[in-house]
Amino acid sequence: MEVAAMTATTVLWFRNDLRFHDHPALAEAVEYAETHDTDLLLMFHLHPYFTDNTDISNDYFFQTAASFQKDAESENVKIHMLSGEVEDAFSTLLERAGEINAVFCTPEVTSFARKRDEKAASFLTDHSVPFYSVPGNYIHEPGTVEKDNGDPYKVYTPFSRKWMKEAKPELRHVDMDVLKKRCTRKKALDQESEEAFDRVVNSCTRSWERLGEKAALERLEYTMKKIVPGYQDTRDLPSRAGTTRISPYLRTGSLSVRKVYEAAASQMETTSGSGAETFIKELAWRDFYAAILHYFPEAEKDEFQEQYRNLPWSENNEHFSAWKEGRTGFPIVDAGMRQLNQIGWMHNRLRMITASFLTKDLQIDWQKGEAYFGHKLIDYTPSSNIGGWQWAASVGTDAVPYFRVFSPVRQGERFDPEGTFIRQFLPELKHVPDKYIQEPHKMPESVQKEAGCIIGSDYPEPVVDHKEERKRAIAMFEEAKDQ
Repeated sequence: MEVAAMTATTVLWFRNDLRFHDHPALAEAVEYAETHDTDLLLMFHLHPYFTDNTDISNDYFFQTAASFQKDAESENVKIHMLSGEVEDAFSTLLERAGEINAVFCTPEVTSFARKRDEKAASFLTDHSVPFYSVPGNYIHEPGTVEKDNGDPYKVYTPFSRKWMKEAKPELRHVDMDVLKKRCTRKKALDQESEEAFDRVVNSCTRSWERLGEKAALERLEYTMKKIVPGYQDTRDLPSRAGTTRISPYLRTGSLSVRKVYEAAASQMETTSGSGAETFIKELAWRDFYAAILHYFPEAEKDEFQEQYRNLPWSENNEHFSAWKEGRTGFPIVDAGMRQLNQIGWMHNRLRMITASFLTKDLQIDWQKGEAYFGHKLIDYTPSSNIGGWQWAASVGTDAVPYFRVFSPVRQGERFDPEGTFIRQFLPELKHVPDKYIQEPHKMPESVQKEAGCIIGSDYPEPVVDHKEERKRAIAMFEEAKDQ
């Protein structure tokens, strides 16, 4: 009796693209499976690099992945788990999934992602399996917006002008009917990896609501209706719900940034006001910083401006701990850090203020701050975070001038004048009069007692003198520049 040939399989490897809408790599994989008459296997790889680092940022990502897997199951779509080093994971895949025709995925710009994909491509090529990396996580993929002579842009403004003029890619819709028809539900492809993923999710220290693709699309709709129209006026005020809060969905890929652009561009055409235009410029910044890492991968660890690669940063651990814990004695800085520690997110204006304070007032290496944000932010995107930190520290491309040092008191007065946000995250200052909310250490003892906030006990004295540290920071940069 003739034995039926085993059906070959096309693989889609999910990473930080946990969605079914506008997914070029998935669309290509579905079309490939249909054209070549293969099964379609959807997989997620649990890499030790992430499972060995337990923090709020990873908690959010893995819970999103679990939510995505569950939502897919409700549509009778199985997402398989593999774990271990890349070569081990794909060795298991080849061993247990039968003949693999091709593997599709979405590329990223970090050094970790590049090295991982190089290993995967090399391993699969050695086993005669094509590896297709299909762009889809940026509006304009890193490396595609260049000067007329082919050189990369190093300054945002000319980059953004060219970026705005470029024709935007169309959304790539996934044929869900074909996907469901082709999708294989191979059982126990790797039971150990399934159990490892469950352990990671169950070990998360906090739970999150409004996860996944459905919540992301609902948030986008709300953002376009309620937030973007006044975005240019409210985005800098931490006490107001004036920011979009879609960044965590972009980080996990639950929401396509190209769909976000499409919605914003449509609104800009049909409504008056500059909210949508201002918002779109933020999307261009996201592409800009990704392009910087694409062209200058060393900027992931080194200052973009070489003259500042040997700055004599302070090693004061007490100051660093005070900054991390939100007890510097500067309310707007402390409120921002406590927001980060409590909810895994921080208002963008506060990211600039806290980064400036760490690098200029405390003269502590920006990389320490960037790494701390990386552990805490649920919207952590390496290229944007690194770019933002180097900007604030005056060591990056197109950075704030080193002599422009944010005054934490002045920033608080400008963006939280009544202390509404400060009181929300610093309850010990709840009854401090508005007159002293930005500088509570200036309260007379009688006012401290009346407010129930004794400086040095309930709330700390300022850890540094801003005026003196501003001079010191400027001198540090000028000395490095003159060498």
